[in-house]
Amino acid sequence: MGAGAVTHIIETPADVAAGAAALCAACPRMAHAYAQTGPLPLRRKPGGFAELLSAIVSQQVSVASANAIWGRMQAAGLTAPASVLAAGEDGLRAAGLSRQKIRYAQELARVGIDFDALRTATSDEVIKTLTQVPGIGTWTAEIYAMFSLGHADVFAHGDLALQEAARILYALPERPRERAMRDIASAWRPYRSVAARLLWAYYRTCKQREGIR
Repeated sequence: MGAGAVTHIIETPADVAAGAAALCAACPRMAHAYAQTGPLPLRRKPGGFAELLSAIVSQQVSVASANAIWGRMQAAGLTAPASVLAAGEDGLRAAGLSRQKIRYAQELARVGIDFDALRTATSDEVIKTLTQVPGIGTWTAEIYAMFSLGHADVFAHGDLALQEAARILYALPERPRERAMRDIASAWRPYRSVAARLLWAYYRTCKQREGIR
């Protein structure tokens, strides 16, 4: 799925810079992209139940709507398994969750993920554990491993922006789909999460250059 054993953890901007330097030294195209983007963001996030619940809330709605719903859930104290289960369907609906997301939130609360154990798990183990929960797909699990756990060598192969950035950067005839993206990304080991940061930044740079905000 995402990656194999955890080689090291990205904790600081210096860790990101070291990964970027290694990528640039190994690949002239990555060096070209980095020259366009400049230093890359750390983008570390907190881990745990609330982070995954927030990801579920954000699915298939606008950023503004997601922020509004999440704000109501925070105000109501609905950010822990016990409170989510105690609120019931009516309480979660009042906060703005759809019927499907209510089910996802309750399933996440019931499953009892050992978040401490995830901190020492491999990326593959993290992704396997998280994707067993309804409402958590591979992309969400990969992003959790990348930014909440700081795994240095995990990549979101199905991410459309990363695929499009790779197409532009490597002058590919078409956007690489997930399988092709896995082959391409294998060259970026053991810093695939830094490569993802670089490609996201490069994608934004390209779109801004084209006048798309």
